[in-house]
Amino acid sequence: MAAVVAVVSLVAGVSIVVVSPRQPDTPNGVDVATVRNDDLRARPNRVDVDLVDHPLYGVAMPPPVDCALPPLDVDSDASWEAFASEAGSCLNELWIPVMDELRLFPDLPEITVTEEALDTDTEDAFTLAYYESDRGLITVVLPNVREVSEFVPEDEQEIVWLALMGHEYAHHVQHATGILNVSHELRRTAGSQADELETLRRTELQAECMAGVGLRGLTDPDGDALDVVNRHFNEGGDLDTHGSAANRDHWLRAGWEGTTVAGCNTYDAPVERVA
Repeated sequence: MAAVVAVVSLVAGVSIVVVSPRQPDTPNGVDVATVRNDDLRARPNRVDVDLVDHPLYGVAMPPPVDCALPPLDVDSDASWEAFASEAGSCLNELWIPVMDELRLFPDLPEITVTEEALDTDTEDAFTLAYYESDRGLITVVLPNVREVSEFVPEDEQEIVWLALMGHEYAHHVQHATGILNVSHELRRTAGSQADELETLRRTELQAECMAGVGLRGLTDPDGDALDVVNRHFNEGGDLDTHGSAANRDHWLRAGWEGTTVAGCNTYDAPVERVA
């Protein structure tokens, strides 16, 4: 390896350079080292989240975005991954104005699919998708969605499963705004199973309402997407965890038709509306 050395010759007879000593700078302000404020070492105060009077409810519904979802082949893992990923990107774009209005900048959730059904014999055994707040992860359970897809016409598949993605993304919105953590705490400290289930239904029905927000924001507002989703998801039986069919229909419609997110305030709704 060659090293190149530049040599500069100074030819000017005899040069005398006089260097005067530099005077120390005189400070014009206060030496911050002499100022100590122990309050700066304190942890920030806890922010109380009011489920009934949350700032989220004063935010306008987000404007629609252009979402070009890829065609979905429900039997293909690769197709599902592409569809879920693009749906997630569209939902990110849709909800960003709401987060900006609230001065919140959460990490965007990761979207994934799995071939593994949940190992349980409860109602959750047929979970179509779920959100993990500690991981920021939305997972679509492919064996279950494929089973349901057998009863969904081919030309309605994308709309139905976009609504599912919107519901799970709504849990991410709840987490980012602090609502989900408070809901979990209320369930943990509930005095009875009935109280715990009521809190869970308020949370799930709010997510259903926000799914309606997503559905309207990502599809043709003059189309039949709302009726399609209600027909396939919300005309079935009542669920202790997700509410009656009539209430699921009501809250999805409230998200579709609302002008502010206040339309999704299930925590201020009468008990019969979250049964």
